[in-house]
Amino acid sequence: MAETTYTVEGMTCGHCATSVREEVSELEGVRHVDVDVESGRVTVTSDTPLTTDAVAAAVTEAGYRLVA
Repeated sequence: MAETTYTVEGMTCGHCATSVREEVSELEGVRHVDVDVESGRVTVTSDTPLTTDAVAAAVTEAGYRLVA
């Protein structure tokens, strides 16, 4: 298992968190996604490490931006 924390910019509410959680959860191997709107932190637990590009694409699809 791998756990990685990312920072997402632009989330302001529970709906934002749900959108990000749903998109990131669709990535292959993802087991759990925890989103903290206040801090912008998104912690992803997956079978193997994910590429930052894959996570960034999912976050962008949700309408937000992954902070590098």
